[in-house]
Amino acid sequence: MPVFLLPPEIVFPHPEHADPDGLLAVGGDLSEERLLAAYAQGIFPWFDDDASPILWWSLDPRPIIEPAKIHIPRRLARVIKSGRFTVSFDTDFQAVISGCALARRSYACGTWITDAMIRAYVRLHHAGVAHSVECRLGGRLVGGLYGVSLGRAFFGESMFHLEPEASKTAFAHLANLLASWDFHFIDCQQPTPHVARFGAVNIPRTKYLERLAAALEYPAVLGPWT
Repeated sequence: MPVFLLPPEIVFPHPEHADPDGLLAVGGDLSEERLLAAYAQGIFPWFDDDASPILWWSLDPRPIIEPAKIHIPRRLARVIKSGRFTVSFDTDFQAVISGCALARRSYACGTWITDAMIRAYVRLHHAGVAHSVECRLGGRLVGGLYGVSLGRAFFGESMFHLEPEASKTAFAHLANLLASWDFHFIDCQQPTPHVARFGAVNIPRTKYLERLAAALEYPAVLGPWT
């Protein structure tokens, strides 16, 4: 199947044209306008380093979690109930995305969170559409996550932890907040054992795009979140 080279204009091919691995297009930039256009069509960037071309993906099937139906394992529930960590939203986006860039992952070599990606998502954060969740222990940042919010959809990007259960605690608090705002789903982008433990379900791309369109009918909940 062909992989599309993006033109200077902010347009994307329909996600149904992605190859079997989910790769849809190459090129373009990480401008605020292009990133938001991508997320609104169920597309996200993921590439190796600043020297590589930007790769745009739309996987099929797509794992999502409905915030109100998240599964909280018993051990994590005990940690949350203990109050061991202090959790906040949008207080240090730069530190969270930098922590995610340094995190080691069993399913990826190196990081896709390049300097260019960090700058791009910091701009989205300043625009009120990218958000972070911080998890602190004794005042020290020990875990967190970040993602993008449009309408009533949250697109999870990455998480990290320096203490056991820290990023999971952040994720549980995020789901609780999104459930209180009647968000339709958290887009996990890629199926991993980690998101499966929280109850992620894989749905066909066609169904995902229908649910995304419905979520985008609502106004965005702009940041900073509290």
